Amino acid sequence: MDNFKNIFESRYTWVEGFMRNVRRYGGRTAMVYPQDGLSWTYRELDTESNRLVSALSEAGLKKGDVLMMQLLNCPEFVFAYVACHKMGAVCCPMSYRFSPGELAWGLDDSKPTVLMYNSSCRETVKTALNLANYRPTTLVVVDGKAGYGEMSYQDFTEGASSEEPEVEHNIYDETSRLYTSGTTGHPKAVPLASINEVLSAHDVMIHFPMSYRDVTMNTTPWFHRGGLHCAGPCPALYAGAAMVILPKFDAATALEYVARYGITFVVGVPTVLGGLADEQEKNGYDLSSLKGIVTMGSPLEKAACIRYQNVLTPNIFNGYGTTETFWNTFLRPFDLPENAGTAGASCIDDDVRVVRLHEGSRTEPDDLAAQDGKEIGEVIICSPAKSPYLYFNNGPETDRKYYKGFLYTNDLATWDDKGFITIVGRRDDMIISSGENIYPTEIEAVLAMNPKVKDSIVTSVPDKVRGQLVTAYVVRSDESLTAAELDGYCKQSPYLANFKRPRYYRFTDSLPYTATGKKRHVEARDNAASDLVHGLLEKI
Repeated sequence: MDNFKNIFESRYTWVEGFMRNVRRYGGRTAMVYPQDGLSWTYRELDTESNRLVSALSEAGLKKGDVLMMQLLNCPEFVFAYVACHKMGAVCCPMSYRFSPGELAWGLDDSKPTVLMYNSSCRETVKTALNLANYRPTTLVVVDGKAGYGEMSYQDFTEGASSEEPEVEHNIYDETSRLYTSGTTGHPKAVPLASINEVLSAHDVMIHFPMSYRDVTMNTTPWFHRGGLHCAGPCPALYAGAAMVILPKFDAATALEYVARYGITFVVGVPTVLGGLADEQEKNGYDLSSLKGIVTMGSPLEKAACIRYQNVLTPNIFNGYGTTETFWNTFLRPFDLPENAGTAGASCIDDDVRVVRLHEGSRTEPDDLAAQDGKEIGEVIICSPAKSPYLYFNNGPETDRKYYKGFLYTNDLATWDDKGFITIVGRRDDMIISSGENIYPTEIEAVLAMNPKVKDSIVTSVPDKVRGQLVTAYVVRSDESLTAAELDGYCKQSPYLANFKRPRYYRFTDSLPYTATGKKRHVEARDNAASDLVHGLLEKI
């Protein structure tokens, strides 16, 4: 068995799977970038990735070091992802929607040797570097002219060798590091091993299913687990499929690409599907190539699901999961529309349960909530194939979230006798707006920095387009403070991404607290829903 173990651990890696496709499908299209009229075969992608490996090595990046990126979906993202696998480095994509303060946190946490970014992120990067204690040795802007102590991607890779790097690989090597947010509002890093990425790719290949004959397109950003690992570079290049790159979502452009390139799988959040359906009803694109549209981030309402099946494709898929575990429940077309509104049932290799709620103590994994569709409990996930079971540089959060092989999600849900799970809320009061996770505490911390704010509590109200809109109740220390002034303050804050700023305000004399001094976010949310109906909230 030693021989098997050695071969398995050194060869069953993501990069070996990619190289098999270079050998098998060298002349086949790997990716298309319609924005610039460019495309790459597997052989050409391999060559370009090797050139980046050489340039990164010259810049001092070595096995185990971090390449951090703040990139839109673009070819350079793919080159960097493949290059990191080839050289044993860690690919660390950061949200291009992060505020400078959030990016600074990531810089100090991961200490990347190289930072790559779009020119549109330059001001965020400049401010983050001033806020951070750590500075990468090399800055690379992938589009536009270089400035501010940076190099252009073209200059960085000019004359670089395309020879294949000689690096020993292991399935347990960290290959990607994705940042999520915790209940404290600080980002936390999920380190993924090569084997996690291989088995995430296999999960997609099983559940779609996906093969070398498919053409995929993400309308969501690749810095998300759902973007990178659901039809993004991880599964598509491992399966030998082709990718069409969409930097930013536009419904007309997305549907035109489906018709032009024969796209078989499209990935997007439910709000994206609404935009696609509206555009399709207006202009009627040829969607005959579509095998399915995969959505995640929030459940599909039954009426919306039926509409998408009628207008776009009968094959609608819906996944639920976390950054730590990828997706873990799945709704396939034959589950819909009957089970629309649920998060689906466990994926093939996953064990997803709803356990009873116990205040002040952790629930044991076998202490299950009744499978009656009524009792509310917490969702826990055992995902041995796709989860690293730890956070990078964050032992306390690892201990808090993982227990006996399960991730405790803080999601509140019911489940039925067939294992279909329906999410009803969050134990930590997370807000989901346009598919993005937003935590009240981080916004409250920014508001507290304003000298005219005495106190605040942040919650949300329902919104048909975005799902939820951030809402803030504020106690003023200066009566001259206005909602418009606070909105401008939030827009200028380096510690708050623009999409997280409150869209509704109400000034009040007091906030709901418990007897032990904790803010009652649930009560605030109920009040906000009522205040919205009665026109008591001021919209920005």
